[in-house]
Amino acid sequence: FFTEYRLNHLLFTYPKPVVALMDGVTMGGGVGISMPTKIRVATENTTYAMPETGIGLFPDVGGGWYLPRKPGRIGMWLALTGARIKAADCMIAGIATHYVESAKLEHFRSLWTDAIPPAVEIERLASNPGAPRELTPQNIKRIERLFAGDSVEAIIAALEADGSEWAQAQLKILATKSPQTLKVAFRQLREGAGMQSFADEMCQEFRIAARVVQRHDFLEGVRALIVDKDNKPAWAPSSLAGVDAAMLDDIFAPLPPGEDWTPLDEDLET
Repeated sequence: FFTEYRLNHLLFTYPKPVVALMDGVTMGGGVGISMPTKIRVATENTTYAMPETGIGLFPDVGGGWYLPRKPGRIGMWLALTGARIKAADCMIAGIATHYVESAKLEHFRSLWTDAIPPAVEIERLASNPGAPRELTPQNIKRIERLFAGDSVEAIIAALEADGSEWAQAQLKILATKSPQTLKVAFRQLREGAGMQSFADEMCQEFRIAARVVQRHDFLEGVRALIVDKDNKPAWAPSSLAGVDAAMLDDIFAPLPPGEDWTPLDEDLET
């Protein structure tokens, strides 16, 4: 995580233009190396998600910076549900800056030279991704209203009170997630929205990661979804009520002196 987060920060601050071609699955670590770039190209093959709540981790690699800065409550919805979205949704959410058919990417690569900046060439190749699958106008209104609560419990209550088919689908998804991670992600995004710099956010996420990877839910989530693949994680605590403020404070607490994350440029300066 220490090295990965340094790469995320380096991409975020890199002076040269960097282009991310999200031509396929863009999840977790793939989000970490694509979101810091200035030009983010989605194709018909793009599937974006931050699925960490399903394995007891949390939306790291800068998720606490990017997601709360998405329009309305879209970032919170993505963080808690781990929803998988396609190119048109990515454009609406500000995840992708352009849509280009995958067949044109090789042409783009061949034309991108110092004489033709990528921002100019990509505009020539970009096209309309079509209609969104998830972020329809109606669903955006639902997300804005139902994911605006001041706690995970409040969001759950709003979804239950709504009673629509869409709300019921979100409840079913959230019921499969780690209660610990839902509350960690919620607090991460709320605090991340006020972070003054990307480096501050990465330092916070490294503290969280250092604690979460040693806890039961991450080990159990990896077992259930990646190793054994039975898709039946036994979360502990098993409910939101069991994740109290003291547990969250322990996860978010500063690390011992000398163990905090630092950007690569600080290491080079010394």
